[in-house]
Amino acid sequence: MTEPRKIVVMGVSGCGKSTFGQALAAALGVAFSDGDDLHTAENIAKMAAGQPLDDEDRAPWLARVGAQLADEAGRVVACSALKRAYRDTIRSHAPEVVFVHLHGARALLQARMTTRPGHFMPARLLDSQLATLEPPATDERAIRVDIALPPEAQLAEVLAALGL
Repeated sequence: MTEPRKIVVMGVSGCGKSTFGQALAAALGVAFSDGDDLHTAENIAKMAAGQPLDDEDRAPWLARVGAQLADEAGRVVACSALKRAYRDTIRSHAPEVVFVHLHGARALLQARMTTRPGHFMPARLLDSQLATLEPPATDERAIRVDIALPPEAQLAEVLAALGL
């Protein structure tokens, strides 16, 4: 690796942000953090009750994600970053951030959400997340990865796109 990397692994719930983010961080030799751990207790309770977060709920959380990236030489953070405005907030703290957008078919996402144990995000919020999602535009530093690929292929694709 020639330079430290600041990467946000993004996408809707169930796409594998945390699992992939941990693998990517290990491959890059940088720290990993899960954006879910940066939510307030109120945000987690709201989502657990089946209520989607609004922009006001997300604003301080996104600022914490961006600040964490800004404070590190290199880090991978798993964070939904569903809207461009959310990614802009993160970029305002860490302009060099690269987004890795994990995307996939709704049926696969739904299946993953219904089989993961102990997560606060109920599967019934998937449709609201898909409706909110604004995939990164061509002028954003982003790498798009299909979650139907095997994990090793996903990792190889991202490392190649990063020039590693």
